[in-house]
Amino acid sequence: MSEALRVGVVGAGPWANRVHAPGLDAHPGTRLAAVWARRRDAAEALAEPYGAEVAGGFDELLSDVDAVAFAVPPAVQAELAPKAARAGKHLIMEKPLAADLARAQAVVDAAEESGVAGLLMLTRRFAPEVRAWLAGLDGVRGGIGRWLAGALLAGDYAASEWRQKEGALIDAGPHAIDLLDAALGQIERVHYARLDPDDLWTVVFGHAGGATSTLTVSLRVPVQPALVEFSVYGENGHTQLAGRRTAAHECYSVLLDEFLELIRDGRTEHPCDLRRGLHIQRILAEVQSAV
Repeated sequence: MSEALRVGVVGAGPWANRVHAPGLDAHPGTRLAAVWARRRDAAEALAEPYGAEVAGGFDELLSDVDAVAFAVPPAVQAELAPKAARAGKHLIMEKPLAADLARAQAVVDAAEESGVAGLLMLTRRFAPEVRAWLAGLDGVRGGIGRWLAGALLAGDYAASEWRQKEGALIDAGPHAIDLLDAALGQIERVHYARLDPDDLWTVVFGHAGGATSTLTVSLRVPVQPALVEFSVYGENGHTQLAGRRTAAHECYSVLLDEFLELIRDGRTEHPCDLRRGLHIQRILAEVQSAV
C-alpha cells in the first residue's frame, strides 16, 4: 500500500488511550484518522493529540476510514462490526468477539461474506517469547495455566461496567484459553468447570489428540504484579512460558504489521483471525454451561 491505512477507533477508554491510539499513530503503515465514542468529550480528548477527526456517529466514522479498531464492550462491537464489514472496512477486534455465540457467528459471517481482513487482539500471541515457546513444543500431554490478577479490584479497568458484570472468564479467559489451545491442540471438550466466590474459575479441558489442561483464572486476587503462568509437560519433560513479557504496545505493533500484510496480500487467514475468535467464543459458552 502506497499510503497509510486510515483507521478509525471506536471507544475512548483506557485501552484505546494506552494501546490503540498511540500504536496507530506510531506505526508507519497506519494513521489514526477518526474516533467515535458514546461520550464526545472523551472522543475529543483521545483524538486531539493525534490530529484525528471526531466522528459524530458510527456511519460518519465509516465514511472516513479503511479499517476500524474496536475498544468497546463485546456486545457493542458485535452490534457494530458486521455493519463495518459490510461497508468493506477491515477489522481489529477485542476479545471476546461478542456477548454470545450467535452474535459472534454473525460477525464472522459478515466479514467472510465481505472478504475483509479481521484480527482479534489476543495480545500475547503477538509477543516473540510466546511464539518461540509455542514453536518449540513437541510431545505435549498436559498443561497448566494460571491467570490471577487484581484488575477488577482497583485501577482503570475496575471501573469497566461490563468487566465487573462478566468477570474474569470473559475478560482474561479468552487470552488464557487461546494459549492452552495453541500449546496443547484444539480444545474439544470441557471436562469440568467450577466457579467459586470472588470470581475464581477452575476449568479442565480436553484437547485433540488426548492432552488435558487445567486453567485457573480470576481478576479479583490481590496480587501485584499479576501472576500469569503457563506450563506443559509430556514425553520431552516440562517447559514453562517464562522470561520477558513483551509490552502491549510492542505486541500491537506486530499485530499492525501482520494486519497490513493481510490487506496487502488479499488474505484473511491468520492464527488470530475472527474464526479463532469464534472458536474461543464457543469454548467460553461451553465452560459457562458446564458450571
